[in-house]
Amino acid sequence: MRLAVAVMALSALGACKDETVTGYGGADQIWHLESIDGAAFGARATLEFPAKGALAGAGPCNTYSGRQTVPYPWFSAESVVTTKRACPELAAEALYLAALREMSLVEVLGPVLILSNDAGREMVFRAGE
Repeated sequence: MRLAVAVMALSALGACKDETVTGYGGADQIWHLESIDGAAFGARATLEFPAKGALAGAGPCNTYSGRQTVPYPWFSAESVVTTKRACPELAAEALYLAALREMSLVEVLGPVLILSNDAGREMVFRAGE
């Protein structure tokens, strides 16, 4: 009986752990995009993981939010919605959001977050204010 109770308690604790990037060092940071596919990104774009299963950020023109519920090291920007402001950097924002939707892997290496996919694409972010 005690063994069964212990197993149930451990199972409940395991179910509470956040298996997304939020639970693996991605939370509590504002990630600033440095490059896409090795090319410096000249505009401002950020990525955050404000809560388990959530992502948010700002492109050069608009803010966005969505879901990210797959387990680490997988990544999936799901149900992304943005505000609808226009600005001169709208093409850079479209490039950023399109690349974000294509990423399928995430790696957190201290102050660096790398998103990538099987096609060889890569986005590099650095933590900061």
